[in-house]
Amino acid sequence: MQRLLQWLLLSFALLTAQASVAQELNVPGRLVAETESPAPGASVTLAFVFEPKPGWHGYWENPGDAGLGLQLEWKLPAGVSAGKPRFPVPQPLLIGGLMNHVYEEPHAVLIDLRIPDTVQIGETIPLDVAANWLACTDTICVPQQGRFTARLKIGDGKIDRAKRSQFDLWRAAIPVPLDQAARYTVDGKRYQIAIPYPENAPLDRPYFFALTTDRIRYAAPQAARRVGDWLVIETEMQEQAGPVEGLLRIGNGQGLLVRSVAGNIPEGGAEVATLSANDKLAASSPELPALPWLMFGALLGGLLLNLMPCVFPILGLKALTLAKAGGDEREARRDALAYTAGVVISCLALGAIMLSLRTAGEEIGWAFQLQEPVVVLGLLLLMVLITANLAGLFELNGFTMSDRLARSPGLSGSFWTGVLAAVVATPCTGPFMAAAMGAAILLPTAEAMLLFASLGLGIALPFLLIAYVPRLRAMLPKPGPWLERFRRLMAIPMGLTALALLWLLWRLAGPDSLLTGSIAIGIMLMLILIYRALQRRSRHALWLLLVGSILLITGGALFLPQSPESIGKSEAAFPGALPFNAKKLAALQAKGSPVFLYFTADWCVTCKVNEAAAINREETVRLFKDRGIEVMVGDFTRRDPEIARFLAERERSGVPLYLFYPATGEPRELPQLLTPAAIADAIAN
Repeated sequence: MQRLLQWLLLSFALLTAQASVAQELNVPGRLVAETESPAPGASVTLAFVFEPKPGWHGYWENPGDAGLGLQLEWKLPAGVSAGKPRFPVPQPLLIGGLMNHVYEEPHAVLIDLRIPDTVQIGETIPLDVAANWLACTDTICVPQQGRFTARLKIGDGKIDRAKRSQFDLWRAAIPVPLDQAARYTVDGKRYQIAIPYPENAPLDRPYFFALTTDRIRYAAPQAARRVGDWLVIETEMQEQAGPVEGLLRIGNGQGLLVRSVAGNIPEGGAEVATLSANDKLAASSPELPALPWLMFGALLGGLLLNLMPCVFPILGLKALTLAKAGGDEREARRDALAYTAGVVISCLALGAIMLSLRTAGEEIGWAFQLQEPVVVLGLLLLMVLITANLAGLFELNGFTMSDRLARSPGLSGSFWTGVLAAVVATPCTGPFMAAAMGAAILLPTAEAMLLFASLGLGIALPFLLIAYVPRLRAMLPKPGPWLERFRRLMAIPMGLTALALLWLLWRLAGPDSLLTGSIAIGIMLMLILIYRALQRRSRHALWLLLVGSILLITGGALFLPQSPESIGKSEAAFPGALPFNAKKLAALQAKGSPVFLYFTADWCVTCKVNEAAAINREETVRLFKDRGIEVMVGDFTRRDPEIARFLAERERSGVPLYLFYPATGEPRELPQLLTPAAIADAIAN
């Protein structure tokens, strides 16, 4: 009788609201297409995005005891078909004894739209869908209606970077199908379902949302226990005994789609706290080390970056500066301070840009600048310019460290050398630095900027010590004829750096970029020769070189792909490795398969050294094969929102990162400087 009364009250509320405020959208919705120019024969993902107003909520596909899920009526052209809606993980909400499966926060329901391969480029596909859903508070429900339309113009299927990032976020919230069947038993009113779930795998307040109706009583309490590689949920049967399909919540915003068959339920096990109805799911914030320790880690990480191969050519430039100073204390100190200012300001600028882009919704990490082909092209031409200068093709005060310090050409050269050092060094994430830079994306802006400044100070620290410690400065060799020979020799590593950047440009922007880069190098050399011929005859020669270089970079950018996503991912260097996919990783964990996961990038020298020295070794390949370990590789050479999110969740902002997921238990993080023995130890323990 109570249930009937509740249903009558709900129906009355619906009818009343229909007549009075049906046009007011308290859970407003909108339709977004991932691309508005899908290719023939392709699928395009659509998102119905709902943003409940404070105090209001919408409903999952099975709303529970009351409510209404999203109802869609499509009008589509012939040959175009819409798939099944995919819903994110809801939360339980108990109102007046009725259990509701709801969304109180903004969320998106995804649908894949299939485009026939018979359509022609340029043809327009109109979409028209009538939608009905329900918006409720604890006391009132209001039906919501909307008619959504869109026009897709058949094209190349290109996806805007911001759209891809946003849809990746929405896709990450969709539960993953479990590839093994669960087991269920019914004993009177007692309904038990045992779900395959690895022992010690992460689990936070599980809850089972039934998709099959009339199987379990939605409002009944749920108890959970872990028995080996099983998670057993116990609740109360509703009307019919039988298999149930549903969604198992395993964490905040994470879930598994489950199907069940009749079978035995394991006994015993340890009890697990379940999600209670009306629990408010606040986003968890990771515990970070104290700020002074993070600053020390950033300082030490920056100091160690000076040992990385990517920084060696830039250190050669500073060595030339110190040698030319000839032990002059005043000159050495002013030069070191100018270099430090260049490094620190550059690190602050890179950090500020990264934080601003992340605030604007971009999923990026540290060293984001080397994921942009235009930036790499600019660095390539700068390295060609420096190589030509060191080789003696031309003289430029900014790099020859003139003695006229009153007019500061030497100081400006040191400052810009510091800028260059920061840009080239920062992609090489080293020991101690990873945790600090990962924390920077989670801390308030002011504290994050302190970490970036500490990193820059660490990079510049060796030259500050030499400048301010007389004993160290006395160990420097005196100026002499060897200095010019050393300068010529330094052209070799700088030239190799230019070749590495040309290779990186190819990896980022595809084979055509090799031609673009080579032509740009040729034009830059021509500009250098013109400057050399004019520099003694015209005081405007330097401006000609600078303006010509800027125009060259701008023109070269026009011939590079507009978006790195248009270039396909390269094959993983490890034989048989799987490309990184968070859902595939979760599925492998659910199966109990051990996984070695590592993240790399073509611009990360540390990554490449580790791959050659430890990962792509015969003994390592054999070890993985003998132990049945799946290898998964995340290539962060180009922007990848999914990888950026995964790194951020583990308090990392860049690569490398090495993780081993055993068949059971928590993942183990490996050191950033790898050896075959380190990999073997992580697997054995």
